[in-house]
Amino acid sequence: MSTATLPGGYALRVGAEQMDVPAVHAFLTRTYWSEGIPLEVVERAVRHSLCMGVVTADGEQVAFARAITDQATFAYLADVYVLPEHRGRGLSRAMLSALFAQPGLQDLRRFMLATRDAHALYAGYGFTPLARPERMMERHDPQVYQRLAANRAD
Repeated sequence: MSTATLPGGYALRVGAEQMDVPAVHAFLTRTYWSEGIPLEVVERAVRHSLCMGVVTADGEQVAFARAITDQATFAYLADVYVLPEHRGRGLSRAMLSALFAQPGLQDLRRFMLATRDAHALYAGYGFTPLARPERMMERHDPQVYQRLAANRAD
């Protein structure tokens, strides 16, 4: 594990089984990157990821991050958040330091992420803009969760 230090009253939780998935869903469904995401999709995503969370002394999950990885060559950092009322206390740095220290995330050829506004945070962990963006491609479907909801309503 990492030597990440959390402020008093907070603790790290490691592993999908330690995450409060309904709490993670409640936050993610309101984000710009996964608005409207169904609970069952979050459950599946958490189950198949290397997860890290921060909880308060009373067990409330207030932060979350997950790495989607083969634990050999590649990882993608996703769904990183700290609840607004708990920001500014070093929780994201402690959580990310602990996540990046996990054995399955060592010596990877590529570790990627996408962010709209946290470039400085991730630069502190060695992330840089794509060296060769012309080589990267994506399949992006920003309306997938809205379509799923509409199909369920029919």
